[in-house]
Amino acid sequence: MIIVLKPGATPTEVEHLLSKIKEVGLTPHISKGEERTIIGVIGDERVLQSQPLSVYPGVEKVLPILAPYKLVSREFKRENTVVKVNGVGIGAKRIVVMAGPCAVETKDLLFSIAQEVKDAGALFLRGGAFKPRTSPYTFQGLGEEGLEYLAEAKQKTGLLVVTELMDPRDIPLMMRHSDMIQIGTRNMQNFRLLAEVGSYDKPVLLKRGLSATIKEFLLSAEYILSRGNHQVVLCERGIRTFETATRNTLDLSAVPLIRQLSHLPIIVDPSHAMGRTDLVAPMAKAAIAAGADGLLIEVHSHPEEAYSDGEQAMLPRDFAALMTDLRRIALAVDREI
Repeated sequence: MIIVLKPGATPTEVEHLLSKIKEVGLTPHISKGEERTIIGVIGDERVLQSQPLSVYPGVEKVLPILAPYKLVSREFKRENTVVKVNGVGIGAKRIVVMAGPCAVETKDLLFSIAQEVKDAGALFLRGGAFKPRTSPYTFQGLGEEGLEYLAEAKQKTGLLVVTELMDPRDIPLMMRHSDMIQIGTRNMQNFRLLAEVGSYDKPVLLKRGLSATIKEFLLSAEYILSRGNHQVVLCERGIRTFETATRNTLDLSAVPLIRQLSHLPIIVDPSHAMGRTDLVAPMAKAAIAAGADGLLIEVHSHPEEAYSDGEQAMLPRDFAALMTDLRRIALAVDREI
């Protein structure tokens, strides 16, 4: 349920209400909007049947949340959430571009790519230190060494770092070396992992699962928010369909639909969706036109030598040209890059 407070509700009244909610074993989540403060209540609401919260001082009304995802829904929060990552807002007017190689390979190559994507206008450096691969015999990433390279690249360029977490045991490393934790498509429904990252105060980039519905996607985000971490950015990266001409099918309809259903920001990964370099630029442009809050794009100086996914990585010069085009499209939809 959501509890809508009166505009003049005092801190004492709010604290009294929160104490009562916790006393009966429920969990309150506060959302302060421009006009109203709302408290979302999570748990078995049957414990309140004999003691309705609507009678408490400062309460204007109590409403049920009909969507299965409670804290993620627009019912809980009308205003768009802007996730702040060390001063950079995702979900505001500025469209945020994250770029870099699929995997961290060598220090020099990473530093070179980082500088080039920074010069082109990217704000985040993406790169996998731990790589979930279909085959156990392919490159699995450099692990902690790769994280250290990413952290050094941040020091040299000022780019923020987003990288994938696969194992809860690596969270301490992620806390030290990254600015944002990515939960990849294969782990979208790893609920134990989601709950664990929800317990930390670290922004999370949650990618849609290979065959996940919008409802399942948002329920996965709910796992993170329900543990207290509301700094979640969603990422549409294509879903598996009958089509084989591209790696996946990029569901751009998910962008405006999720913006209706949820207050969380959403970005698009056209690289993994297409699996082909020649299709990344047009789909990146379409994503901005559809209302995406950002992009996640693979860039590699020598894609023919890449350890993974070279066939979908853009050359730095092509990425720079794309950024120029994206700025014009952003202006057309009242955004900026």
